[in-house]
Amino acid sequence: MLREALFPVLICLAAWLCVDLLEGQRDDARRERDSALSEVTGLREAARISGEMLADREAIDLQRTQELNHERAQNDVLRLDVGAGRKRLPVNATCSASPAGKTSAGGLADAGTAELTADARSDYFTLRDQLALSRQMILGLQDHVRRICLR
Repeated sequence: MLREALFPVLICLAAWLCVDLLEGQRDDARRERDSALSEVTGLREAARISGEMLADREAIDLQRTQELNHERAQNDVLRLDVGAGRKRLPVNATCSASPAGKTSAGGLADAGTAELTADARSDYFTLRDQLALSRQMILGLQDHVRRICLR
């Protein structure tokens, strides 16, 4: 009789141990699921931010490239106008007055507007192009720092 009474108790004890083991496995699975969901949320947010940053970078690049192309086109128009004689490149210069009583072959009254030589004109336009490029690069880097790096 003791044997018959002990058997159901052992069965209940074994069932209780199995249920306890299953509950532990279930709790571990829930923790892993919650951790994976949290990681997925973080990765989605990182992907969204990366996408926004790439879009901002592309927008900055497009804007600065368009502005650079515009400045270079204006410089090319000015170069053609100067070459055709429609415009001149004045130089901010002064002519020194000759001492009283001395006259020179080219006096002040004969002096025209000071202007760059042909060689200097070429250098002038090259410098204008380089200045436009440097300006757009600096502005682009400043935009990149403000809109992307400091995010």
